Amino acid sequence: MAWETVIGLEVHVQLRTRTKMFCGCRTTFGDPPNTNVCPTCLGLPGALPVPNAEAVRLGVRAALALGATVNQTSVFARKNYFYPDLPKGYQISQFDQPLATGGRVGLDAPDRGRIDVGITRLHLEEDAGKSIHDRFPGKTAVDLNRAGTPLAEIVSEPDLRSPEEARAYLSALRQILVYAGVSDCSMEQGSLRVDANISVRPVGDSRLGTKTEVKNMNSFANVERALEAERARQIALVEAGERVAQVTLLFNATTGQVKPIRSKEESHDYRYFPDPDLPPLELPARWVQEQRNALPELPEARRTRLERELGLSPYDARVLTGEAALADYFESAVAAGVDPKTAANWVMGDVMASFNETGVFPVPAAGLAALIGLVEEGVVSHQAAKRVYAELVTTPGDTPKAAAERLGLIQVRDESALAAWVTEVLAAHPAEVERYRAGETKLMAFFVGQVMKRSKGKADPKGVQPVLREKLG
Repeated sequence: MAWETVIGLEVHVQLRTRTKMFCGCRTTFGDPPNTNVCPTCLGLPGALPVPNAEAVRLGVRAALALGATVNQTSVFARKNYFYPDLPKGYQISQFDQPLATGGRVGLDAPDRGRIDVGITRLHLEEDAGKSIHDRFPGKTAVDLNRAGTPLAEIVSEPDLRSPEEARAYLSALRQILVYAGVSDCSMEQGSLRVDANISVRPVGDSRLGTKTEVKNMNSFANVERALEAERARQIALVEAGERVAQVTLLFNATTGQVKPIRSKEESHDYRYFPDPDLPPLELPARWVQEQRNALPELPEARRTRLERELGLSPYDARVLTGEAALADYFESAVAAGVDPKTAANWVMGDVMASFNETGVFPVPAAGLAALIGLVEEGVVSHQAAKRVYAELVTTPGDTPKAAAERLGLIQVRDESALAAWVTEVLAAHPAEVERYRAGETKLMAFFVGQVMKRSKGKADPKGVQPVLREKLG
């Protein structure tokens, strides 16, 4: 029997604020354990929460970037459960009245082409602390620095049909949130975490199977691996006539296996109720519109514009808009007068390589434009320009022409110098000269290459050919 996979993702995104959701403690990553804490995030008696206005603004910004409807009134609720990293015994979240509902994420699915994945809801909540199981042998330590950190939880509709689509969705979602300035979305630092719900059903069946939830995934690649493992486990169960239990599983990245840890909770297990210490969150329509107007151009719109206005291919536009900084650099080079296709080739090649290594652009866009200008003017060859670019990466502040001169890469156009190199090459290859004069004119490329080699790349290729034709008679 053929099986269809149904996947929905719950993505927890740490909002880019300096302080926590309901207190003034810092959210700095990597500080010593239990140093960014106070009576409020420790849940001590008498401490009252106060919502972080910047977290609310960023949550609204995220919702608008996803095309969601921001609700004028939303309610903070207490989500009750007991765990060592939750000092209050409950988490302040949102339940039946979230910050926003609806929305979509467009993506290119590997098998289905362009699809839209619906967003069910986006709500605000605070993070729990962190349990550390490998610090002390046989013991679990708790670091509460993260307790109270502001999160936006983004819940998708069960519209994904494969682990590959889930990974593509996460990439598209991350790109939108980073463009919108909502979060840095670093899985390494825990600012983007994913819980995946997955079930299987016979192809053509509209009913949903029993879903399980997979946790403990620290990269998009591991999300895909975990879902592949759980899909295979569920299919093996149902084909053996067994029942899939509704459980929560952990993914072991080393073994590539999933392991059930507990039965999956339902909403009633958490005994949600409105937090009596926090009034409903009221957002004026005018203020929400101001946040909408402040949004930057988002990835999908930018890709479309680059294709339409600059004539880029869909592939080039998609690569260049992968990171907002890369797209900004590309457009700055074009604004400096570089042909869009030429700029795209350079940015997707040498520039992207140096950016991926360092996280910065060691050669400013204006410097790249000047270097490309040297190629177009015939001052340096294209290959020489690549060497100049590498030199500029290691010696920032230098001009492309100065670097080319220092490396001895300025092309020689002087006819007497070109004639001397041509004479030496023809003398060194008499057999090829005879073949050329006998009608084998395709050897012209060979002679040009030999002149370039003898001149160590300094000869102007455009000036070499006329001299060769003259001497070859």
